Amino acid sequence: MHRLDYTRGGAATELQDILRIAGIGLVIALLHIFFEQTGKKEFSFFLYFLAYMYIAAELLHFLRLFFDEILTFFQWLTAT
Repeated sequence: MHRLDYTRGGAATELQDILRIAGIGLVIALLHIFFEQTGKKEFSFFLYFLAYMYIAAELLHFLRLFFDEILTFFQWLTAT
């Protein structure tokens, strides 16, 4: 049994995660431009900060999955 069954579907799910992050990035960029042009720089900064925190959390999730894959590979390598 593969160790990473909790990843919800493999490569297709990873692509969906990347596309979701890209979509959120586009929405954040448009809202950032809107708030900058309307003179609400405080909202723009706050929105940018929240987006940065979200992307950092997603990056940590991807890094955890990556290192779990590396660990699984080395366990497989030492088992054979």
